[in-house]
Amino acid sequence: MKTTIRLSILFIALLLNISLCKAQETSYTKEYQEKVIQSISQLMNDFYVFPEVAKLTKEHLKAQLLDGYFDQFENDETLAVALTKSVQAINKDKHMRIWSNQPYVTPEKSQERMFEEHLARIDRSREGNAGFKSVKILDGNVGYIDLRGFAGLESGKEIADAYMKLVSRTDAIIIDLSKNGGGSPSMVQYLCSYFFNQKLLLNSLYWREENKIQEFWTLDEVGGLKIYDVPLFIMTSERTFSGAEEFSYNMQTQKRATIVGQTTGGGANPGLSMRINENLSVFIPTGKAINPITKTNWEGVGVIPDLATTVEDTYNKTLDLAQDAAEAYKEKRNKKYTQLFTDLSNQLDHYTVGETDDIIFEKLKKCQEANLFNEGDINNLGYDYLITYKKPKLAESILRANAILYPNSANAFDSYGELLMINGDLEDSHKNYQRAVDIAVANEDRNLELFQKNLETIKQKLKHK
Repeated sequence: MKTTIRLSILFIALLLNISLCKAQETSYTKEYQEKVIQSISQLMNDFYVFPEVAKLTKEHLKAQLLDGYFDQFENDETLAVALTKSVQAINKDKHMRIWSNQPYVTPEKSQERMFEEHLARIDRSREGNAGFKSVKILDGNVGYIDLRGFAGLESGKEIADAYMKLVSRTDAIIIDLSKNGGGSPSMVQYLCSYFFNQKLLLNSLYWREENKIQEFWTLDEVGGLKIYDVPLFIMTSERTFSGAEEFSYNMQTQKRATIVGQTTGGGANPGLSMRINENLSVFIPTGKAINPITKTNWEGVGVIPDLATTVEDTYNKTLDLAQDAAEAYKEKRNKKYTQLFTDLSNQLDHYTVGETDDIIFEKLKKCQEANLFNEGDINNLGYDYLITYKKPKLAESILRANAILYPNSANAFDSYGELLMINGDLEDSHKNYQRAVDIAVANEDRNLELFQKNLETIKQKLKHK
């Protein structure tokens, strides 16, 4: 009997203790909610790009708190989701969200642990590949790049240049941003610059804290060949967000690309992650994008595709459009090449020594700028006129132009030096052979020994002149 009484007393005490703990927990939760909302409101008031909206959001959260709306959420994870929905209900800002932080565990300080973490960072970086997932050359000479993010220039520039080089000889390009969540504005600017040959204002960012506008113009130079006239297509989806939307919007408003897919996520306000407390963080947009053409941005509405498709049809529809555009581009390009070559041939046919050299240079320069001729092509053209057509002076004029167009090519100066020697101008020949050797030494050219041999030959000829 005594045992039963003791158990009953213990059970009642346990129930009372549980009830007391729950009461304490509820009291703590209410206070906790209030502190969280005060912190969010203060951060928005201090940093959010739209101060008036921050005030409205604060009032909304305070009203919900007083109504007991947040009492139903028992942990940081569910509270974070509810808070995100609440703030977005007022500001409609898809960048702003609240999330639960992972518990911080003090890492072991051993060298082995530090090295393991370093290896893990290397693995993540290698697997991420600066956002560049894959590149392909598809049927019809269409280039395809699957880009999953815009990495910072410091880590992504060389990779970006390598991928752009792989599609630099295609006749149409597809950039797949359907799984791209955004990233660095500087990388957006850099990749956009590949597709323009003139100075253009792409986008501006207004920052509230500094009360300044940061402008992003196309860059004069990139680490590869600019592809300013090749047809460009961009694939989008609802997952396309932030920096990926800027890239799409920049290209669409400049009429440089055709957007195919679904309307994008609609986040145009960049910002920073900030701590609410030890358990929660919030992303506060501190700036807003301003397009130079529309004077607005894609916030809340997304980038609307030029051609809307289903998710399943986006790739095939984009490829069909790109292949048709590639065929039309090739026809137009070859027509232009034919005209350039005809103009050059007419000048070569009517070459006058000492009178039309500058005209020939200009014609060759146009061929080079249009990517019709490269250094090797012009070099071969010069030797054709020397050997096949027996016109050494005309050959000299062509190779002179090549040396001017490619001032860092040892071979261009070596070939020009040879034609000068053949035509009896030994002094200038010596200067150009010397220039070839100097460039070869600086560039560690594998043909340095040959260039040195040619230089020695002209020196001997000058000695016995």
